[in-house]
Amino acid sequence: MKIERELMRGAGPVAVLKLLNRRDMYGYELVEAITQRTEGALAMGQSTLYPMLYNLEAQGFIEGYWQEATDADAAKNADRAPAKRDAQTSSKSKPASRDRKYYRLTDKGKKRLADDSKQWEAVIRAMKALGVATLALPRPSETEPCLRPLPQPQ
Repeated sequence: MKIERELMRGAGPVAVLKLLNRRDMYGYELVEAITQRTEGALAMGQSTLYPMLYNLEAQGFIEGYWQEATDADAAKNADRAPAKRDAQTSSKSKPASRDRKYYRLTDKGKKRLADDSKQWEAVIRAMKALGVATLALPRPSETEPCLRPLPQPQ
């Protein structure tokens, strides 16, 4: 089930902060991780994610930095976008390696994530008390695909 836009406004930033609390990630990687880990419930496109990232960065919750993609990343994503080329490189030359903008959580972002997590827990308890959220959620398990830790970049 896909979450409606109004709920997504609150859930999306918290999801991004939580993923970045585990490790630095680039935009497309965040889109894929959110979709996979929430089984599509919080799926968002890049046109939704990037304004959210810019906003979180402007507020000081995350910071971005550029890093050259690894050979494995470049090969895996070669069909998604053309590699950057140096202005002096001819079209017949080998393309330059692709840089990616990675994002990391700041100390201010860690505090925001902690505060937001407490608020979400209170909302879930309130909805359960009202009978809206009746599903008994199991404890996170390493065997459930959507809850497995994300692989670390090599």
